[in-house]
Amino acid sequence: MFEFAESAWNRLTKLDPFPQPPLLRVRYPIVLMHGFGFFASMRRGGHLHHEALNLRSHGVTAYAPNVSAYETVRVRSEVWKKRLEFILKETGAERVNVIAHSMGGLDARYLISVLGMHDVIASLVTVSTPHAGSGVAEMVLERPQRVRQWTADFLNWMGTSALPDATADFQTSVSELTPEFVCKEFNPDVQNHPDVRYYSYAGRAGKGTEIPINPILQIQNRILYAREGVNDGFVSIRSAEWGEFLGTIDADHAQQVGITFATGSDFNSNEFYCQVVERLAADEL
Repeated sequence: MFEFAESAWNRLTKLDPFPQPPLLRVRYPIVLMHGFGFFASMRRGGHLHHEALNLRSHGVTAYAPNVSAYETVRVRSEVWKKRLEFILKETGAERVNVIAHSMGGLDARYLISVLGMHDVIASLVTVSTPHAGSGVAEMVLERPQRVRQWTADFLNWMGTSALPDATADFQTSVSELTPEFVCKEFNPDVQNHPDVRYYSYAGRAGKGTEIPINPILQIQNRILYAREGVNDGFVSIRSAEWGEFLGTIDADHAQQVGITFATGSDFNSNEFYCQVVERLAADEL
């Protein structure tokens, strides 16, 4: 009886000598850039807000700004540029490391190569970015015109209502995520810059794997599997590979930004982004 009481007391009162999160030391501030869409950010401060706050708890100067949810790469990138200029001014840093999820990776590449921000972006890590486009964009454009227009009108309204300086052009932005556009128009004009380190991760879940996937993504996951192979519900592994490929993560597209409901997944987005930062620190970035 005494041993049981002592064990229970220890569980309640036992202290760790160092209970705070371990410090992660990187050379430059971290900027998390989100992808396409608005719903994943509802009531969360943004797609990657919680992950940025977790990095801050590890001593990392981290930001996760928000830009237009349903806009073209060009338009989004102009806003990203302003966000990065604010971060550089606030921190006094000369450069930043960018970790970009999904479409955010295309935005970041455009920032570097077209908008001339190679001098302030030291590295780019993309996570499930459609560097070769996504068949899901084709699926959206294959819907009847009336459905596409209704969807566009609704999401354009949602997107412009969510952010004070947001504009929206859903149909054009989706068309620029197709394999046809990304491979034949975007990639030839947006080359890697030699002064920037490029890394990438891909996600996998659902069809062709044993990784659980959000039920909302199941249908498109299966269709995309037939077109492009293993994917995370939005982007295939082969499309996500860019620069130095660092491997796959066992998480669907939503889990990668911390949305794990209805999946039974044990993927932890906070831990993953900490691991990415640790890799940057090891490379002295």
